[in-house]
Formats: sequence, structure tokens, C-alpha cells
Amino acid sequence: MSGIEIDSAAVPEAAPKQGRQLGPLQRFMLSNEFGLIVLIVVFAVVFWTVSPMFLSKFSLYALGRTSAVNIMIGFSMMVVIVTGGLNLAVGAIGVCAAMACGWLMQAAGMNWVFATLGGLAVGGLLGAVNGVVIVRSGLHSFVITLATMSIMFGMMIFLTQAESYREISPVFTGFGRMKLWGVVPPMLLMTIVVGVLLWVLFTFGSLGRQILAAGANPAAAELSGINVGNMVIWCHALSGMLAGIAGFMLVSRTGAAIPSMAGQLGQDWLLPAFLAPVLGGTLLTGGRVSVLGTLLGGFLVTMLTGGLLLMQVGAFWIQTYLGLLLLLAVLLDLARRSYLARNKLV
Repeated sequence: MSGIEIDSAAVPEAAPKQGRQLGPLQRFMLSNEFGLIVLIVVFAVVFWTVSPMFLSKFSLYALGRTSAVNIMIGFSMMVVIVTGGLNLAVGAIGVCAAMACGWLMQAAGMNWVFATLGGLAVGGLLGAVNGVVIVRSGLHSFVITLATMSIMFGMMIFLTQAESYREISPVFTGFGRMKLWGVVPPMLLMTIVVGVLLWVLFTFGSLGRQILAAGANPAAAELSGINVGNMVIWCHALSGMLAGIAGFMLVSRTGAAIPSMAGQLGQDWLLPAFLAPVLGGTLLTGGRVSVLGTLLGGFLVTMLTGGLLLMQVGAFWIQTYLGLLLLLAVLLDLARRSYLARNKLV
């Protein structure tokens, strides 16, 4: 589940690189994933030293539940970044899908299974709409998703009259409160399963390889017969469904579908959405994805937030530290790549 990268698609073979070949272990030790594992261990020791309650069963369970949502949000952004695009509407789509699920259960009296499938379809449809508009207009996804973020959220508020749906199936809510072995939330296991499926998609799936090729070199991908526009639409549809799953997790955890679950316009999801994949090594320019890195990045962000709260650091400063972490991650990745290129390590 480490980084999967395609530098170009359907282009003539380049001359062999003259550099020292690294073994699998050496490559892993120079990867974002290894750095994240080290950071997780270091911060866990620091927070445990400051507050022994950090590693209590209750804290670990809460950490697992929150990280499951943050990682899923990161996955939702990751599958769009891999094409070189952005999806600022992740939070708005996730809330719309969750509210649709809540409405189907409460107002329509639908079984939770079919309500969940309906909400998932809403998330995928809204994501696909973003993709179609981006492809047809030729505008950057930043502009389109910034606009649709407000449109989707506003329409959801209008249609629901900003009312929460609290008549959620006990099976649905029970899943969010369940504990395995007294400490592991099933939501975290579900997130890991989704991560494995995404890794299989990008590693072995034909669609995943085409998406990577389209992100690495759109012009070359078109020449090789890949419809880059379709790949963009597929990625945004998948992003919408993953955002919907994150929204369902919040509904399952809180026991209600609430319009403000992702903040105003869904903006509370934006920082973790970018932090998880960028920390994990997914390139903002497209063509490289790291599912394991995104998972570790989302977990690190959650752990830092929880640890700083235990240290009674103000919420404002937590956002400041996370923003600095995002900037530092980008700069360190740039430095790492420059080091590898300068020393011809391949």
C-alpha cells in the first residue's frame, strides 16, 4: 500500500538512469510512509509522557473512531489529487449524502441498508456532476468545486430546512458505538478495508492504472487511447462516494444526520482532506498515489489533534499547528526528492 507512481503514459522508453539502485528496504526508509511511522511513534511517546491517559483504552477507542473518519476524508481527496485536481466540495458532498441517508430513514421509512445505498448514490452523483462540469468547461477543478461547495450546501439547507434527522436505525447507530476487544472501533476496520480496496484498484485494476496515467501525463495518456475526461469524472464520482461514507460514519457516531456535521459549507473537512494525502506522499501534480501514506497521514493528524487537546492547547493553535504541518510536509517532500535526484538514488 505504499506509493504507486506513473511518471508518464505511453511514451517512448527513456534512456536508462545512471544511478545507484536502492533495495526495497532502503526505498521504504526514504519514503513518506516510513517517516510518518516514525512521527507517529515519537508523538505517541511524547503525548503519553505528558499525559499517561493518552494511551488509555478510552483514549485509544476515541482516537480510532475519529481517525477512521479523517482517513476516509483523506481518501476522498486523494482519488482526485491523483489526477492533478482538487475537490473543495468534499465536506459539502459528504454532508449531502449523510442528510439524504437520514431523510430516507426518517421521512421515507426506508431500511437502513437501502437508505445507505441511496445516500451513497447521492454522493457519487454529486461527485460525477463536478467531474462532468470540470471536463465540459475546461476550468480547473479548484474553481468548479469551490462554486459547487456553496451550491450543494445551500441546496441541502433549503431542501431540509436545516432540520436534523434523528430517527436513525439502531443498527446504524450501534455500529458507531461498537467496540471490538474493548478498544477497537469497527469503523476503523471498515476504513482499512476501503484502503485495501483502493490499493488493489490502483495497483492491479485497469481503471486505476489509467487514472494514474491520466494524472501523470494527460497528453500522452490521450495518445495511448485513454479518455482523460472520463478518468476525471470517475475520480470525482469515487470521491463523492468516499465522502458519503465519511458522512455516514459521523451519523453512526452521533446518532443523527446534522447539517453542520462538517462545519459551515463543509469547510471543517478541508484541512484533514489535504493533510492526509499530502503527508502520505500523494503528489499534488498528479500521477502518484499512496494509500498507506494517506492512512498514516490521517491517523497522525488525528493523533496530533487529540494529543494537543489533552495538553489543553487552544483549538485555534491546533489549526495553526496543522497548517504549519501541511506546509512543512510539502517542503520536506520537495527536499527529499531533490536529495534523491542529486545523489542519483533511484
